[in-house]
Amino acid sequence: MEPVKIFHNPKCGSSRNTLALIRNSGVEPVVVEYLKTPPTRDELKQLISDMGSTVREVLRQKEALYKELGLDAPHWTDEQLLDFIGEHPILMQRPIVATALGTRMCRPSEAVLDILPQPQTGAFTKEDGARVIDEKGQRVKTAE
Repeated sequence: MEPVKIFHNPKCGSSRNTLALIRNSGVEPVVVEYLKTPPTRDELKQLISDMGSTVREVLRQKEALYKELGLDAPHWTDEQLLDFIGEHPILMQRPIVATALGTRMCRPSEAVLDILPQPQTGAFTKEDGARVIDEKGQRVKTAE
């Protein structure tokens, strides 16, 4: 089986919840703390392509540096934006998870459930108290 890989920031609640959901499926993923070990330019391009996303969609717009650098300006090319992410990995939205079933930006963290190769093994509640998985390992339906 192909390994599950998560581009993780341990300071991020969504990233911690996503990692915990992966582990709740009985899988120990390859954890890449991307602030310490950023993806290469080619790896980042591949992740973006695999997600069917754009470079702008993986930029963390809430990051102060995003505003400081004026990255919302339309004149920046994808290649320039990739340079900024390479220089400042904090600009990369997280967490990104890659499995044999697909690659996703896991915001919200429950998005990972669609690409995990194994089912959940038991109950799971997110850090904010939201119940995601019941005692039988089934996804909890939320009221809309």
